[in-house]
Amino acid sequence: MTVRRSAAALAATAAALCAAAAPAAVAAPSPSPSAALPSGLYGTNDPTYDGVWRQSLAFLAQQTAGVTPAAKAVDWLTGQQCDSGAFPAYRADASAPCTDKTMVDTNATAAAVQALRTVGGHQDAVANAVSWLKSVQNEDGGWGYTAGSPSDANSTSIVIGALARAGEKLGDVTTHGGKTPYAALLTFSIPCGGKDGGAFAYQPDKAGKLAANGDATAAGVLGALGKGLVVSDNAAVKDPACHKGSPLEPEQAAQNGASYLTTALAKSGHLDAAPMPGAEDSKPQPDFGNTADAVVALSAAGHKDTAAASVTWLEKNSAAWAKQSGPAAYAQLILAAQATGTDVHDFGGTDLVARLNATGPEPAAVKKPTATATEEEEKKDSGDGDGIGGVWWFVGIGLAVGAGAGFLISGRRKNQQL
Repeated sequence: MTVRRSAAALAATAAALCAAAAPAAVAAPSPSPSAALPSGLYGTNDPTYDGVWRQSLAFLAQQTAGVTPAAKAVDWLTGQQCDSGAFPAYRADASAPCTDKTMVDTNATAAAVQALRTVGGHQDAVANAVSWLKSVQNEDGGWGYTAGSPSDANSTSIVIGALARAGEKLGDVTTHGGKTPYAALLTFSIPCGGKDGGAFAYQPDKAGKLAANGDATAAGVLGALGKGLVVSDNAAVKDPACHKGSPLEPEQAAQNGASYLTTALAKSGHLDAAPMPGAEDSKPQPDFGNTADAVVALSAAGHKDTAAASVTWLEKNSAAWAKQSGPAAYAQLILAAQATGTDVHDFGGTDLVARLNATGPEPAAVKKPTATATEEEEKKDSGDGDGIGGVWWFVGIGLAVGAGAGFLISGRRKNQQL
């Protein structure tokens, strides 16, 4: 789902990356004037902790809207890959080979796999990245943020999405002990019953207890469904329900997570950000990125109707956040809009695609949105507007075929609880 909404907080916890990465929902710091950014990179905020992540999300969102990224933007992303197949969050000097000290991670790698698979034409890079991801699978079947770190729900989920997008059969991605990625993911699912029933935890605490985490739940729903960051508008509508019993099937765990998200969003239409250290008693602040991810997850699970209020809330309230946060934020909103059939060119009065495009190099191609005819024009063109061959019929077919596209993912916080 989302992951690196805040490089600032991630920088503060960089020393703990092997345990977990944890950015907050605030803007990243701007780079120093002397630190010129690559011309192919999206955004102007410091890319140290989210360069590959935001570039990948930008590509995914653009492709769903019919935008082809510039060649130099794609070249920048492929140039970040190490010979091992892994991607770091950012390499300032991509001409220098990666070393043992290069901080590669599963989240950046999995996001890049999905982006390059969507852009097309980079099969070798995708295959190399997939091989690396499979080589660092933990014995429990899951993945941590960095190779060898304990598995967490977010990292496991985004890797599942990348493997699925690359055409891997997840049931065949097993450890020496026969554990699949789902075996690890389901261990983070909280049993039904109680206020947190159905949610996913990021990781168990030192005592082995699971605590509900909104970001992990949105990610876990997508992972349990075997889906990546891009989700098409799902026409199926299901009633949210929490399935009791054990063991759970992945689909049941996904529906449990969707049930939890439905309840969590019901009061205000949004999820709250975890308080910053030392500010636990402060008023909860909305978490725009996690809310957008929750919308995507709910749509994937067949509950876009329950996400409608959250989409409306995002349309009314997310503009300032997206402008401050940059390309990844615009991409998250686009993915949420596409997943629910919402107009990405008029999202609360904002053309999200145009805003995203403006954060990077000029795209190679942009598909212009089709103008909508007025009701009077449609009736005139179709006679009485009711015939099988009339414009209304063609418009209906067009809408049914054209809707949709789409976790997010990534510098997730263990303690980012609702």
